[in-house]
Amino acid sequence: MKKISLIAAITLLVSTLSADDMAIKQEGVKYIKMLGKELKTNLKAHMKADPTGVSAMGFCASKAEPITEEINAKLPKGVSVRRTALKTRSEKNSPDVTDIKVMEAYDEKAMVKKLDPKDIQVVEKDGVYRVYKPLLIGKACMKCHGDEAKISSEIKAVITKVYPKDMAMNFKEGDFRGVIVSEITK
Repeated sequence: MKKISLIAAITLLVSTLSADDMAIKQEGVKYIKMLGKELKTNLKAHMKADPTGVSAMGFCASKAEPITEEINAKLPKGVSVRRTALKTRSEKNSPDVTDIKVMEAYDEKAMVKKLDPKDIQVVEKDGVYRVYKPLLIGKACMKCHGDEAKISSEIKAVITKVYPKDMAMNFKEGDFRGVIVSEITK
C-alpha cells in the first residue's frame, strides 16, 4: 500500500467533506472568530497603548484564559473553543495527539512557505468535530515570541514568573505559532 504524507491525508479529508461537514466547518470558524476577535482586539489595544509589549504581555498572562472561559460560556452546549500549540507558553494550552498531528501538518506547510492562515482543517474523531485555524507569528508577536536574546528583560520577567515552563520563544515572523480549535459534538 502506498504511503501518503500527513498533509495529503488531511487535504484528502477536507476535500471529501459532505455538505453537513461544510456546515460544521462554517460553524466552527464562527466560534474561532469569536475568540480570535476578542483576544486580538484587546491585544492590539494594549500594544497601541504600550508599544514596548509589557502591557500586552500582562494582558495575555492575566486575561487570555478568562476571556476564553467567557466565550465558552456563551457557546451552545457541546461546543467549545480553545488555543493550543506545539510550543506552548501555558501548560493549560497543551495539545493532545490529534492536535499535534494537525499542527505538525501545518508546520510542514509553514516550513516550505505554503501555509495560508485561511487553511481551515476539519477532523472528526469519537463523535466530535474539530475545526482548526492556524496562527502565524506577526511582527507584533515578536516582542514576546521572537528571538529570546532580543526580548526585553521586563517581558522575560513576566514570562519567567507566570510561565515557568515556557517554550514559546525564538520564533521568526511568519512562523507557524499554533491553532485556535473549535470542538463541536455531533
